[in-house]
Amino acid sequence: MSTLAKFDLLVIGGGSGGIACARKAAELGAKVGLIESGNIGGTCVNVGCVPKKMSFNCASHTEYLKHMQDYGFSVELKSIDFRSFKLKRDAYIHKLNDIYLTNLKKSGVELINGFGKFVSNSTIDVNGIEYSSDHIVIATGGYPSVPKIPGADLCITSDGFFELETIPRSVLISGAGYIAVELSGILKALGSEVYLAIRYDKVLRTFDSLIRDVVTKEIENSGVNIMKHSSVSSVEQINGNLRVSFNNDKDPIDVEQIIWAIGRNPSTNLNLEKAGVELDQTGYVKVDELQNTSQKGIYALGDVCGKWLLTPVAIASGRKLAVRLFGNDPNALLEYSDIPSVVFSHPPAATVGITEDEAIKTLGRENIKTYTSVFTPMYYAITEEKVKCHMKLVCCGVEEKVVGLHMVGPSCDEILQGFAVAIKMGATKKNFDSCVAIHPTTAEELVTMR
Repeated sequence: MSTLAKFDLLVIGGGSGGIACARKAAELGAKVGLIESGNIGGTCVNVGCVPKKMSFNCASHTEYLKHMQDYGFSVELKSIDFRSFKLKRDAYIHKLNDIYLTNLKKSGVELINGFGKFVSNSTIDVNGIEYSSDHIVIATGGYPSVPKIPGADLCITSDGFFELETIPRSVLISGAGYIAVELSGILKALGSEVYLAIRYDKVLRTFDSLIRDVVTKEIENSGVNIMKHSSVSSVEQINGNLRVSFNNDKDPIDVEQIIWAIGRNPSTNLNLEKAGVELDQTGYVKVDELQNTSQKGIYALGDVCGKWLLTPVAIASGRKLAVRLFGNDPNALLEYSDIPSVVFSHPPAATVGITEDEAIKTLGRENIKTYTSVFTPMYYAITEEKVKCHMKLVCCGVEEKVVGLHMVGPSCDEILQGFAVAIKMGATKKNFDSCVAIHPTTAEELVTMR
């Protein structure tokens, strides 16, 4: 082995968070090496946010087509050339990969191709070559979980969804989180017979009750077969299909494809014990509010930490860390509060702040007041199909500070960002009420609730 010149910063992982940290540090004058063994861009660009949203958009067109006749257009959906869509989606992803590589080069970051593992708390081995630094960032993300049951390897994960050349005639998705919800909506809209196996009676169990209840109902209304209180016990191949058995009294079903969407695991196969980096009880890297691990000079950010598994969170924390280390701001950190997020269900769900249950538990029921609204957006005024929009504000104290906002309905994904800024700034219900509504829009309901 040989040791190359020492870097000011080494980043392990070329996903959104790692790239953001590396580029910002380089722009602040640091000599930075970025270690990545796969496609640049990580989960978000390659098998996550970007291709998922493109697939959501594709599926949404089938819903728009249903309403065309109500608006006076004579249209008919004859077929979906999914392979053509996939090729265009893949081409866009490759374009993004090239853009990321170009931007790394422009920022002066050295890309080190290969799988990095710790040799010591200041040295990383990549393909038999050692690289050293006093500052090392772990930004390796995660990968989909697969249950340890017979036949699990016959199925695919969310990563495999993006490799599908055709839409399966029938599919079972196992999981109740946002990935399972999003994939079930996409596949149902594109023509699959979809089964969704969930362990309890609602999806999105960590979200506010409004979102849990409404999204579960909308999934059922779409024609997805929700198999409640069900866990897959085994899978076997029979006559070209996959037979799914369950751990309760439900009869087995045969489907063309099965997708595991039961969670994600942190990518920590890095010889962390040689670096003295501790993991928590669930296997994620333990960090403090400044992204420090248990070992001085080693930091971690993004999904590998198991907190707020969202691309913008990884990017923001990566940039803050770079500024703290090389930007003369030792207190720079990301505030992990009032972070907005969206589930691209059909229709989308959007949330920021704490849930009503969390508010009652932490602030006391007597200090909480909620405002809700259910209405049909004007888009559906002349359509046969009606999709309602549901909104909730969770307010606290005499001033009724808005501590939570939860929505399900068309356009909620785009509405949330501006209101998240207001909530982050400490807006009250009175502030919302004082804003003149934009009529007629869906968003106006948030400033006219009584």
